[in-house]
Amino acid sequence: MNCTILAVGTELLMGQTVNTNAAFLSQELNELGINVLFHITVGDNPHRLDKMLNNALENSDMIITTGGLGPTQDDLTKEIIAKALGRKLHLHRPTYGKLESFFKRLNREMTNNNIKQAYLPDNSIILENNAGTAPGFIIEEREKVIISLPGPPKEMKSIYFDSVKPYLQRKSEYTIKSKLLKFVGIGESSLENVLVDLISNQTNPTLATYAKDGELTLRITAKGNSHEEIDSLINPIVKEVESRLKEYIYSYRGEVLEEVVVNMLLSKNLTLSLAESCTGGLLSSKLTSVSGVSKVFDRGIVTYSNTSKSEELGVRESTLRTYGAVSKETAMEMALGIKRASGTDISLSITGVAGPTGGSPEKPVGLIYIGIATDSSSYVKKLNLTGDRNKIRNYTTIAALNLIRKTIQEEY
Repeated sequence: MNCTILAVGTELLMGQTVNTNAAFLSQELNELGINVLFHITVGDNPHRLDKMLNNALENSDMIITTGGLGPTQDDLTKEIIAKALGRKLHLHRPTYGKLESFFKRLNREMTNNNIKQAYLPDNSIILENNAGTAPGFIIEEREKVIISLPGPPKEMKSIYFDSVKPYLQRKSEYTIKSKLLKFVGIGESSLENVLVDLISNQTNPTLATYAKDGELTLRITAKGNSHEEIDSLINPIVKEVESRLKEYIYSYRGEVLEEVVVNMLLSKNLTLSLAESCTGGLLSSKLTSVSGVSKVFDRGIVTYSNTSKSEELGVRESTLRTYGAVSKETAMEMALGIKRASGTDISLSITGVAGPTGGSPEKPVGLIYIGIATDSSSYVKKLNLTGDRNKIRNYTTIAALNLIRKTIQEEY
């Protein structure tokens, strides 16, 4: 089945709102084996919306619209859909009753434009909105399917998971399942080169790689008549990928790296402390976004100035004077200093030049040192990164998380 996603809203065209709905729906539909052919964005203009809708009907088996279901005059999506299919709108009493109850709870008057949301196309499947007031709907027209969803992402996702996904799964003759492998420490081109034969010869399962913020995801998707059949197709591919790239795989379930690291610390009952300079607490922030981290994360301090490195961590003034704040020597003393102060099992430090200023021929922008200390070892990892300030800081935190992960694997 081929699909067009039609996003409605002038605010999308003007750049005032980012169209995250299209990305979400594309990912979900891909998981169900539905091919997304086009993303179309159109403003709140009835003539252009009508034209785009009819074009989509000609080129796709399914159209999913987002937006234009609200109470205002420029919310015209369902009116245009009804017109294109020769259907009338009727008052849907359950939706009307829900709107009445909603406004009574707020002690507000329900105006005529609010009632507009309760008018829906004849002979459509009504999709209840449990996160808002505007319902969605599905129209089956000969061999075409039109699914219309509200624009606010929270409402759109609520209706999708409650009603649309089960509907699409019932229509599929196959069961479709994906396995996500997450990689760190290897580039996308290198990953594809190692797996080129598997990717080139793919049929069922299919393989796709995605790069984001210094990490890689390999999605292995298969379809079959049962979960057991699909597992028998996916598992040999997973084992083959593992035989070639095991050292770079950090997750088989699609988790983010900080989740994996925190879970490893929890499972081994290990404690962690951090001393950050150029990342300014970004690593601590990533870790503390994971529930349960308080059981293993003792402290994270930002020692940005030379004075703070000396006062808080005991970095020697002679080290700073001789080697500078951005050096393997300073990184090592920072890691040992935070370990001495905290008494944690693992301590890590970060110092570097994030840019865009502050670099020199000897210490260019992107030069990073990460120090790590445990009860049995201590060492420093040097990085030479490229990109803007945010990219360098983010890639540094990823490298630091991976260093913690590998240290746990090797020493505990």
